[in-house]
Amino acid sequence: MKNEKQGGKKRSRREFLSDSVKIAVGTTLSLGVPTIVPASVFGKNAPSNRINVGAIGNGRISRIHDMPEIWKHDFAQIVGVCDLDTKRLNDAKVLVEDYYTKKTGKVFKGVKMYEDYHKLLDNKDIDAVVISTPDHWHAIIAIEAAKKGKHIYLQKPTSLTINEGRKLSDAVRKSGVKFQIGSQQRSSEQFRYACELVRNGRIGQLKTIYVGLPGDPSGEEEPPMPIPKNLNYDMWLGSTPDVYYTEKRVHPQKDYERPGWLRCEQFGAGMITGWGSHHIDIGHWGMDTELSGPIEVWGEAQFPTKGLWDVHGIFKTEALYRNGVKMIVSNELPNGVKFEGSEGWIFVTRGDYRVTASDPVADANGIKPLDASNPQILKSLIGDNEIKLKVSKDHHGNWLEAIKNNTETIAPVEVAHRSCSACLIHHIAMKLKRKVYWNPEKEQFTNDDEANKMLSRTQRKPYMIK
Repeated sequence: MKNEKQGGKKRSRREFLSDSVKIAVGTTLSLGVPTIVPASVFGKNAPSNRINVGAIGNGRISRIHDMPEIWKHDFAQIVGVCDLDTKRLNDAKVLVEDYYTKKTGKVFKGVKMYEDYHKLLDNKDIDAVVISTPDHWHAIIAIEAAKKGKHIYLQKPTSLTINEGRKLSDAVRKSGVKFQIGSQQRSSEQFRYACELVRNGRIGQLKTIYVGLPGDPSGEEEPPMPIPKNLNYDMWLGSTPDVYYTEKRVHPQKDYERPGWLRCEQFGAGMITGWGSHHIDIGHWGMDTELSGPIEVWGEAQFPTKGLWDVHGIFKTEALYRNGVKMIVSNELPNGVKFEGSEGWIFVTRGDYRVTASDPVADANGIKPLDASNPQILKSLIGDNEIKLKVSKDHHGNWLEAIKNNTETIAPVEVAHRSCSACLIHHIAMKLKRKVYWNPEKEQFTNDDEANKMLSRTQRKPYMIK
């Protein structure tokens, strides 16, 4: 969209779009009721009214999941890509432009490349960002995006630490931008239905939630290697300590297979946040604790004693919530979420759906995506006078529609923060090898200085939250 003039001063495309929305919904907002922006504000597929998206982090999950889930929508367009590895950056530009060329039948060359995400965020013509970086960059980039007024789709987990997550939630809510965490199970029918059944008492009083997560193997020591010329390794390390480069610490240079950073505690907590952010979130959804958290967590885990990869291996943790429900999390349980009540149980998992080739597939083991102690439970209809959860059938699309219509997403920032913080509390209990007591309102451990020190990490300059 060309800049529109206002009083002799040019307004950017984003400013014009924002003002159009404000004019359309101003009366409704003043009444304090939910708003729906008329479709005429945006037009159906008008190029000038599309949501312009920048993709930050162009690795595996971005290429096979996040960008394809954005570009399939006609009212959104990826106009910028950003990565610290220029090889991946160039690959992303080619990938997106090839897609639009095939889709339109005309040569498309409209994607701009950025090696520094700050410059992408400074582009006022970009309305929204999808952040698909390694975990240790999630909160920092998202906070800066919120301050720039960019709508945010963020890959899970929300943050590296609980304190980071709190700062992110506060920044997003203050800015008013639309935020979606990549907990796409909320947009899968079986997960929503399972949670509705639990909330409406179909298994009686909820007693225990069993969460099964995949595991991660350890690895060998890896020697220092020359830093590839195409990689800004210092910035890639970001706020975390300066350590020598070796390829298995970062990501493959020849392909887009599973990156090694996923198994380094320096950059994340391992599967407890990697998959725990999905399943513990569903546990919260089913027992209506989305804006709270556990009050006690205890457990144990095996951590490698040598080698580059040092995230947890075999583990089992237990949490107690204020409503009396216990949550048991372990790699030895079937991948998924089992709600056990006084009158039966419901188990839900992804089935044969996977995002990456390394995702576990339940159907391969004969496990049903949705199962119950009594088949009649799964035939139950949720009545009009019962609890009905928000419906989404397309997770990225739900975010884009929220931007367009000024509605709430299905996985907003505070919900995302609470799911991630619960995972991190489990991780802290693993590390301390003892029970910890958590205050969800204060977001502090009770009478436990050692545990409270683990709510944050020292951040390396200049890559820190400002």
